[in-house]
Amino acid sequence: MQSPKITAESIRAMKGHARIAALTAYDYPFTRLLDEAGVPLILVGDSLGMVVLGHPDTTHVTMADMEHHTRAAARAHPRALLAADLPIHSYRTLEEAVANARRLMAVGAEAVKAEGGGAIAGQVRAIVAAGIPFLGHIGMLPQHVVEEGGYHVKGREAAEREALLADAYALVEAGAFAMVLELVAAPVARAITAAVPVPTIGIGSGPDCDGQILVINDLVGTFPWFTPRFVKPRLQAFAEMRTAIDDWRRSL
Repeated sequence: MQSPKITAESIRAMKGHARIAALTAYDYPFTRLLDEAGVPLILVGDSLGMVVLGHPDTTHVTMADMEHHTRAAARAHPRALLAADLPIHSYRTLEEAVANARRLMAVGAEAVKAEGGGAIAGQVRAIVAAGIPFLGHIGMLPQHVVEEGGYHVKGREAAEREALLADAYALVEAGAFAMVLELVAAPVARAITAAVPVPTIGIGSGPDCDGQILVINDLVGTFPWFTPRFVKPRLQAFAEMRTAIDDWRRSL
């Protein structure tokens, strides 16, 4: 008997009952692999800008890029919930946010994610009102990496801690079914997790979130030229592939 489809409500209901494993995927084979491995939440992340397209950061990713990769991932028809990132400059207004969220849903996404808390609460409410599940993202916002001058842990100062809690509450009030906490100081991530009724999914934010998300390439070593400090790869796939390719070349 086939297991039931995982939905945004399924993920929300995991709060306090099960740890949430989430990974990124950008194409059909990786989406199918992660789904067969039982990962309940798969994100077509704008991190594809670096690990697939070779850009220095996510600020070069377009809606066309996101549609292309979401369409490919959706062809796997995963049991997992398939979410997709709204890229930079695609949700500046309420109308733009809803229109672009609908574009991602039209190519196979089942939820969308955007970066920010209170600053985008109106956009979140509009997306949710349009019947589109919304996954939040607070803490370090990669789409702001250029203006912030790099990736920095958030919540070390009292003002930042208060702002992060306010952002988390704003996302809940706006209707987010869960939220990613990226590079949030571990004590603050723990406090947010205890305070909000929806799951928190951490990345570089300590062990106390309701779940964890990683870029799949970081986990399995398929982008060996850079690995974030907080990631411990479980496999060095490209190193093994390089050996196999070299062995084949020498055997010709």
